[in-house]
Amino acid sequence: MIPRIAFTPGEPAGIGPELAVRLAKSGSRAQIVAVADPQLLMQTAESLHLPLELLPFDVAVPAVGTPPGALYIQPVTLAEHARAGQLNSANAPYVLDTLRRAADGCLRRQFDALVTGPVHKGIINDAGIPFSGHTEFFAERAGVERVVMMLAAEELRVALVTTHLPLKDVSAAITPERLEQVITILHRSLRDQFRIENPRIGVCGLNPHAGEGGHLGREEIDIIEPSLDKLRALGIQLLGPLPADTLFTPPQLARCDAVLAMYHDQGLPVLKFKGFGHAVNITLGLPFIRTSVDHGTALNIAGNGIADCGSLQAAISQAIQLAELRAL
Repeated sequence: MIPRIAFTPGEPAGIGPELAVRLAKSGSRAQIVAVADPQLLMQTAESLHLPLELLPFDVAVPAVGTPPGALYIQPVTLAEHARAGQLNSANAPYVLDTLRRAADGCLRRQFDALVTGPVHKGIINDAGIPFSGHTEFFAERAGVERVVMMLAAEELRVALVTTHLPLKDVSAAITPERLEQVITILHRSLRDQFRIENPRIGVCGLNPHAGEGGHLGREEIDIIEPSLDKLRALGIQLLGPLPADTLFTPPQLARCDAVLAMYHDQGLPVLKFKGFGHAVNITLGLPFIRTSVDHGTALNIAGNGIADCGSLQAAISQAIQLAELRAL
């Protein structure tokens, strides 16, 4: 099986186009299809003094590996010329069009997986298009009620109950229904996608010291613990809720196949400290495989030729692995 991987470079003024060119340098056993503006990629390659050949993509032709120095291309045209490091709201619809085409290709089974480069949420919203992130966008596109954001680096996997929410809104968002949905999706994905036969999930508390018996908050007592007990009765292995500063220690992590954090900045700083530069963002619960880089658009270094391709290479490798596991 040769996986066919759609790749969206993301914000055209960021480092995404450079990452695409650097990715092409080594080739791949998978067919990597860039859903992007061909002229943007060729201009970026020229500025980096790197070879790049854009090969026509035909979904009717069986997938083949990607030769070194090349990418397959599904062309999408920019609205206006992109300048590295300079955001332009006129190109926000282009960014969303690349995501739309890649996701629809996955839904039609034209692609085996989707890998995304970094987008700039602010400029998309400045263009008058409400956008909270890739995760939510793909969930809506696929008609899925709930998806789960998980980042992975080496043996550490961290999933989130809530994602892009202001901290003041997190507590109200942690409901029994949401917890049960998220944990069910996480458990099923670890079992079916990652082929972990009996996954063990460590669950963080919301409050410091996991509420300290109700003295530092009652969310653990009133919401989290009853939800975990209900899921344990269904056979899901759950550890916790534990204080995050306890759960993210080597002895506790050794007992878990994944950690569930209650909010974005509870879990992801630990993950990125461990694996920044080669961590992978994985969306669980979609009807297709989606992975992504663990970093942003890096506008401050765009165009300087110094972008690190490590996280993108890891995201591509993870997508290929998951696609091959799904095909077994």
